Amino acid sequence: MTALLWLGICLSLTTANQPEPMLTRYDYSQRLMGLSFDISVYAPDETVANEAVEAAYGRIRKLNAIFSDYEPDSELNRLCKTAGTGRAVSVSRELWEIILASVDQSEKSNGQFDITVGPLVRLWRKARRVKQLPDSEQLAAARSLVGYKLIKLDRDARTVELTKPGMQLDLGGIAVGYACDDVLRLFQQRKLSRVMIDGSGDILVGEPPPGQAGWIVGIAPSTPDGPPSRQLSLKNSAVSTSGDVFQHIEINGVRYSHIVDPHTGLGLTDRSTVVVVARSGLAADAWSTTVSILGPDRGIKNLVECHPEAAALIVRTTAGQPTPQMITSPGLQKHLVKKTAP
Repeated sequence: MTALLWLGICLSLTTANQPEPMLTRYDYSQRLMGLSFDISVYAPDETVANEAVEAAYGRIRKLNAIFSDYEPDSELNRLCKTAGTGRAVSVSRELWEIILASVDQSEKSNGQFDITVGPLVRLWRKARRVKQLPDSEQLAAARSLVGYKLIKLDRDARTVELTKPGMQLDLGGIAVGYACDDVLRLFQQRKLSRVMIDGSGDILVGEPPPGQAGWIVGIAPSTPDGPPSRQLSLKNSAVSTSGDVFQHIEINGVRYSHIVDPHTGLGLTDRSTVVVVARSGLAADAWSTTVSILGPDRGIKNLVECHPEAAALIVRTTAGQPTPQMITSPGLQKHLVKKTAP
């Protein structure tokens, strides 16, 4: 063995055995994409943490300029203005990836998850403001514009065509998860792997805090200000929550969620909170919405249990039952820490 080779082996062993540098936790919060984005990161010093988090928030702002259906000049809205013109539009990598992932989710859920639901979402936002259901003609007109098969994709040219005039895409059920995934990659590129990104309930975590088995995440409160009903220990995975606990409205004695069923055009009336654990933020975000629409039985059997790494908890309130019903998938048990409230 040459001296040079031996030196290389010694240096490699020395590097592998070096202890991790002392890390301190730094916490940040900014309001972006219309919600609170909280980031916790373990870094060797505050300067390193600040620079990484500033880059992360800058990245989320850039994604919002692409994905937002509120910003008139967002790339998404510019695409939607071409609907029905016969134009195939070349889009950015980010918009292409999220539309492709959304269509894939639509195919797997038989259209229960559908980003073409935009016309219905806009109609339902107005209904919630005025506290009055849209009339049947408005619903029929909006529903005629909904259907993921109306999106035409050219995978070779990376172009998107919206084939019907008036179509409007809505990425509300998947964009935050995509953003969390993107931000985690940014931290990992900076050698900061012990991080948690929380987009108001869409949570993605990397490696656990020093000396810990995982990040402790509270889930499924029964009221907006109530304690979590369960705690999970997570690492290198995501958890997303959908439901009507935080956003709902009552019209004519019926409680409606903000989540719109693409087939009825109305907010869901099933009073439930759906929590999904998945490998990525995008998957957890999309699947929690999809399971909310599918319902507990079909959602767990036809979606969650088809992915070995996924798990779900559904908290469901039904008339005549004094306490909420807890429905879990088999994979949830390995993440549970303890029960904190009934």
